[in-house]
Amino acid sequence: MKFFGFVAVGGALLFGAAGCTPVGMVIGGAATAGVTAAQERSMGNAVDDAGIKVQILNDLLQENEKLFADVSTSVVEGRVLVTGEVPTHGDREKASEIIWKIDGVRQVLNELQVGDRETVSSVASDSWISTKLKARLLQDLDVRHINYSIDTVNQIVYLFGIAQDQSELDRVFRHAKDISGVRKIISHVVLKGSR
Repeated sequence: MKFFGFVAVGGALLFGAAGCTPVGMVIGGAATAGVTAAQERSMGNAVDDAGIKVQILNDLLQENEKLFADVSTSVVEGRVLVTGEVPTHGDREKASEIIWKIDGVRQVLNELQVGDRETVSSVASDSWISTKLKARLLQDLDVRHINYSIDTVNQIVYLFGIAQDQSELDRVFRHAKDISGVRKIISHVVLKGSR
C-alpha cells in the first residue's frame, strides 16, 4: 500500500512539475509557505527535511522493495523517526545504516519492530488509532497539531515533532491514552526552544 502511495505522490509531483505555470507555482508556493508558517520549522528546514525524506524513500527502494514497503519515516529538522515492522534484526539495522548515510541526517530514532508482518485486522486497528488521534489533535485548539507526526504499529503509538511546551505535550498524551486499543505510547517529541 505504501508503494502505491509513493507512486501516486511521485506521479503527482512529476505532473505538477511538468505543468509548472507561473500561477501554479505561486499557488503551490503559497500553500507550502502557509503550512511552514504554522509549523515550528523554518522554511529552509522544511525543504531540507523533504529532501531527506525523498532520499530515504529512494535509497530504501533501491536496496530492497520489501524494506521500502515495511519502513515508514518522519523527518523533522534532520531527526528521522523510523517505524514499521520488518522480518529480521538485520533488516532493522540495514534501514538505520541506509538512513545514516544520507546528508543532513542528524539523528536516527529506530523504532522498527521485528516480527511477523501484521494481520489485516491489526493494520486496520493501527490506522484507526492514528486517524482517531489526529482528529482529536485537530479539534483541540490548545494543540498545534501540524507540529506532530503520528504512527501506530501493533497498537503502539509513536509521537514525533515539536511541542509548544510540556502542557501541550501532556494534552497530546491524554488524547492518545484515551483511545481504545492503545497499548503503549512512545514519544520522540522535543519541546520548542530545547532543540
